[in-house]
Amino acid sequence: MNTQSLSELDRINRTAWNSPDATREFTIEKTFSDKGEQAALDWLRPRCAGLPLLDIGIGTGRTIPLMTSLSSDYTGVDYTPKLLEMAKSRYPELDLRHMDARDMSALPSGHYGLVEFSWNGIDCVDYDDRVKILNEMYRVLRPGGFVLFSSHNRGGPGYDENIWQLLPEFTFNPIKLGWRTLRSLRRFQLGTLNYMRNIRLNRDYGGYALKTAAAHNFGIVIVYTTLAEQRRQLAEVGFQRDVVFGSCDGDLIADDVETSNAWWFHFIAHKPFAARSFD
Repeated sequence: MNTQSLSELDRINRTAWNSPDATREFTIEKTFSDKGEQAALDWLRPRCAGLPLLDIGIGTGRTIPLMTSLSSDYTGVDYTPKLLEMAKSRYPELDLRHMDARDMSALPSGHYGLVEFSWNGIDCVDYDDRVKILNEMYRVLRPGGFVLFSSHNRGGPGYDENIWQLLPEFTFNPIKLGWRTLRSLRRFQLGTLNYMRNIRLNRDYGGYALKTAAAHNFGIVIVYTTLAEQRRQLAEVGFQRDVVFGSCDGDLIADDVETSNAWWFHFIAHKPFAARSFD
């Protein structure tokens, strides 16, 4: 995608992904992002073992061991060259490509048995581009194939984050308080600057919202969605929903549940065998 055509939201988030803070965060050795992701991959394991897998938004490669434990037929993509090069240096033997999820025309239609977009990556584009990504995920899936992605909860605690949480937690211990104050000074200054610059993009549309998030010192603007809106969106694209897991405890969220205190959700859906055509 030509950077000249990037939206303001895109520019803000891409700046964050290229920051030293992101590099530090994404190179920390981690396995599962949360219990919900673990539950989702456990659910998918017997259904996707050995199938071709597409991993979107790989960053520096956190999900690569998780996904390749399901299948060695693996392709990973990311739109941030800096992070992708770090992943390539760690996994030189794998098929890792520079690609934007909104346009994966270089990948074949109807090929993959599982397409994953982890760590709420789909939230980092606006609503129209989110639909483009879901349509591209649908296109490259084979009939019966699964999609897994996570998305922030419009009704969860993350939606209420604000800059005051960057202030040091009070303690009667003067040494601890002094240390916490020093540690928070830079974060509060940078966080306040980012917050004041980005809140003008905040919008609430009911079923979903755009809002500056606390991650990267309030340096990103993301989508928060309700369960009902994401279910509707999946159906509109053509997916059939399977299960949803909450991030906090990895709990299975029933179809009739409309609200949850999860920070985000892990949605699993599949492409029906009588799928719409892309001719």
